[in-house]
Amino acid sequence: MSDKDSQPAFRVYSVIPREGKDDFWLNIGLAFPHQDGKGFNVMLQAFPINPKLILREASGDDEQPADRQDTNGRREPAGDQKPPASAGRFGGRR
Repeated sequence: MSDKDSQPAFRVYSVIPREGKDDFWLNIGLAFPHQDGKGFNVMLQAFPINPKLILREASGDDEQPADRQDTNGRREPAGDQKPPASAGRFGGRR
């Protein structure tokens, strides 16, 4: 396998719909091309809860100018700059 073949061809995102906002793209894995060029191995780091997956070309710089990415690899549109409200450790109110 050459060095080029060991690089991912695509990043895999699970699309999470949000009410009143743009969809949230959660980076959950990578897709690597087969040596014969006729398919891909998709390696997921998490199981999606939504059946809609997006594969985007993997680039060396991973950041897209119109998006921002948090420390967990999630992308949000650049226009939504307000940080998400925290519901605490267990998601409930005290």
